[in-house]
Amino acid sequence: MRVLYHWPLDPFSRQARLVLDEKSIRYKAKTVSPWDRPDELLALNPARLTPVLVDEAGGTKRVVIEVRAVLEYLEETTPTPCLLPGGPAERAEARRLCDWFDRKFDGEVNAYLLHEKLEKPVQGLGAPDPQAMREGREHLRGHLEHIAWLLEARDGLAGPRYTLADIAAAAHLSCLDYLGEVPWNEFEPVKHWYQRVKCRPAFRSILDDKLPGISPSRHYADLDF
Repeated sequence: MRVLYHWPLDPFSRQARLVLDEKSIRYKAKTVSPWDRPDELLALNPARLTPVLVDEAGGTKRVVIEVRAVLEYLEETTPTPCLLPGGPAERAEARRLCDWFDRKFDGEVNAYLLHEKLEKPVQGLGAPDPQAMREGREHLRGHLEHIAWLLEARDGLAGPRYTLADIAAAAHLSCLDYLGEVPWNEFEPVKHWYQRVKCRPAFRSILDDKLPGISPSRHYADLDF
């Protein structure tokens, strides 16, 4: 009744998977590679981007595209458990952080590290560029410092509860962790937060991901790393 078109190591797809599993929504995950420009994905989303959720529950077909639309749709159609805080200011902060990771983190970190170590090998675009890798790692450290600063006064990134902000951050970091690119031991508050996130039942399918030709880091699926 519900199908999620996704790519396993796409941080935006991972957010949709995490929310679906947090809310115990039954769905079929269908893997598509955006780089292959599949006609099936084009028919659903002209931008050929994942995730795409096709929901036929209740007999009406709804196609929801792009991560923010998918997550807001799931939050409205399946409000329990709630993954946004209760008050307007708190919800605004959670949404702000989601946007931070999906735009700033993605542009400053993923555009370097994921592109060089993941997208280039998958697409056969050659070896990683050492300069791009250095820049990506430097940007990542700045973002980890920011996350650590947020966690000084909060149990979750947006406040005391686990929210979409935590899901967005964990989805992005989990892809980098698959590649062994997160210096966890240098950022203990972030490491302890991520350990709690990894232990959530909804995270199990993420930790089971395997990409042909690119093995996960040794500690990737370890809950006590």
